[in-house]
Amino acid sequence: MKKMQVPLSDWLVKHELIHRSLGFDCRGIETLQIKTEDWDSIAVISYVYGYNYLRSQCAYDVAPGGFLASVYHLTKIQYGIDKPEEVCIKVFAPRSNPQTPSVFWIWRSADFQERESYDMLGISYENHPRLKRILMPESWIGWPLRKDYITPNFYEIQDAH
Repeated sequence: MKKMQVPLSDWLVKHELIHRSLGFDCRGIETLQIKTEDWDSIAVISYVYGYNYLRSQCAYDVAPGGFLASVYHLTKIQYGIDKPEEVCIKVFAPRSNPQTPSVFWIWRSADFQERESYDMLGISYENHPRLKRILMPESWIGWPLRKDYITPNFYEIQDAH
């Protein structure tokens, strides 16, 4: 008989790791809010707990002048399991200094995804090996997906044919 694992949020409570449940989506996947300073250790714990696949990472601007959120969708991939267990983790960073630990060293698939979040929103992922712009030119000023971003009144089309 296979032992049933408790949800990640229950495990975090049991081990006194601070987080907040933000509820469940329509598919029953729980969303957890983690403090930026706790994310590196909770990411490692999540991996050890069985979340061996980073399905996606994205980021968004919560509100003008507010926090920036980095969102991680983690999945437990196991042989013989038709419906893998999933969890969504949100890490909020202050707009004035948006930094959060990179999870590249745990899930290599975070590489381009964290770079895109950096490029579009300016979230700096600490210890990311190649954190630089991936979509915009290196010379671009500002973070285009922030709600307070002011679009330049000029566009240069380089090498247009």
